[in-house]
Amino acid sequence: MSDSSIIWRDLLTKKMLICVFTGFTSGLPLFILISLLPAWLSSSGMNLKTIGLFALIQFPFTWKFIWAPLFDRFSFGMGRRRGWLIIFQLLLLTTICGFGFIEPKSQLTVVAIISTVIAFFSASQDIVIDAYRRELLSDSELGIGNAIHVNAYKISSLVPGSLALILADSFDWGLVFIITGLFMIPGIIMTLLIKEPLLKYGTPRTLKEAVIEPFKEFKNRKGIRGAFLILLFIFLYKIGDSMATALATPFYLDLGFSMTEIGVIAKNAGLWPGIIGGLAGGVWMIKLGINKALWIFGFMQILATLSFSWLALSGDNNLILAITVGLEFFAAGLGTTAFIAYIAKTTHPKYTATQFALFTGLASVPRTFTNASTGYLVEFFGWYNFFIFCALIAIPGMLLLFKIAPWNQSESS
Repeated sequence: MSDSSIIWRDLLTKKMLICVFTGFTSGLPLFILISLLPAWLSSSGMNLKTIGLFALIQFPFTWKFIWAPLFDRFSFGMGRRRGWLIIFQLLLLTTICGFGFIEPKSQLTVVAIISTVIAFFSASQDIVIDAYRRELLSDSELGIGNAIHVNAYKISSLVPGSLALILADSFDWGLVFIITGLFMIPGIIMTLLIKEPLLKYGTPRTLKEAVIEPFKEFKNRKGIRGAFLILLFIFLYKIGDSMATALATPFYLDLGFSMTEIGVIAKNAGLWPGIIGGLAGGVWMIKLGINKALWIFGFMQILATLSFSWLALSGDNNLILAITVGLEFFAAGLGTTAFIAYIAKTTHPKYTATQFALFTGLASVPRTFTNASTGYLVEFFGWYNFFIFCALIAIPGMLLLFKIAPWNQSESS
């Protein structure tokens, strides 16, 4: 059987279709917070410092490992994964649709509270989805499965980051948020149709075991030093890319692009590069292995970050905007695919929800806390030097690859 036949055989399965829906429904609420919310606040006259500080509402993504043991220990209704998942999806549908009936300038505190609630529901949904996906996929399917998940995750950004922005030029924000929220329905349908994954290692017998054992098992398996280096790598690997895109929409607006231009050019220019990057990442990992993929894709992320400096110098140029966004989506698709596959492989199947939440929560720290400083950094550096800074801050994470994922180390090591 040829390599291409093997790849298509791996892609065209029920499991991979499920990964399409898990990625889309997981990404949508987050991109509402990091793409649509800043655009809404910016159009309401908020300054960059205030918009940047709104990154702090995403703290549930950082601390989600605290309540993740509940999802490993308890189950009810439709099952351990599906029962929790349907609850959070319905809550997200409700809160997102009601988001736009608020006046940001006069009700900024209410906006912050509802945004934080959406972040909590979204982070909780992610815990369950990540655990379900890890239990669904075999080790050999992690590369392709996570590639498809990440790819669909990125595609979901086009709803709040493209369609919603185009609608915002013609319609009231209330209608914009209702239409955006209704895109949660495909994920709800998925949850109703899928089955619970088979349990190979059982479940924690007590809540205490669900809380303590995931951390103990990880420390014993990797050693204290090894565990620390892995956690540090997870924190640093995506930090430059995350900071560079934290204020992407306000950046485009500052350069003079209209909402419609951002929606049509900036966001759609990332669609096909994002699809190609996500799928290519999974396919290349079959040949490269996760370690080499982390090296190559990490360097590509740095180059994509530097392209934003080029756009900052060029100003209001539609072609360069399209090229820059295309490079960013392509590189981010590659890097995130390898990164999530590495995280998934590092978890133990018995404590999937808690360990996955710990690792992905740590990875979201830059997006939550360091991104809150981006408004101040832009005012200090200016846009051009800010993106240079973002590229430089990505280098320490790459250097850690010498320890946690050496180039020539076998995947079984």
